[in-house]
Amino acid sequence: MFGYVAGLPAFLAYFATGLAALGLFSWLYSSLTPQHELTLIRFGNTAAVVAFLGALVGFSLPLASAAANSVSLADFVIWAVIGAVVQAVAFGAACLTLRGLPRRITAGEISAGLWSAGLSLSVGMLNAACMTY
Repeated sequence: MFGYVAGLPAFLAYFATGLAALGLFSWLYSSLTPQHELTLIRFGNTAAVVAFLGALVGFSLPLASAAANSVSLADFVIWAVIGAVVQAVAFGAACLTLRGLPRRITAGEISAGLWSAGLSLSVGMLNAACMTY
């Protein structure tokens, strides 16, 4: 019986660390972007929901890859930080390629939210794939 759950402590450590990283990323991302997605979501802004969920999934993909491929919990945390930085760069790229992106998301333009989400997801998938070693 105990052989079946031998990996449970490692699972719990990685899962708890992953949830903490996701929570911290959510808070930081919403705090640092000009449109403050969490505030907009509370007021029913659909474009903000789409953009924010894209960023969360875009971050979760490399986070999952890091959990699967890391050699230690510290290694996992380092790659989580790298994944967060890459998502911040992706948002910067989205802003450069679509003029007024934060203002447009704040105004509820779904196309702006989709653009931001799509770029976040695309970069997140590439980031996750590059984290295999």
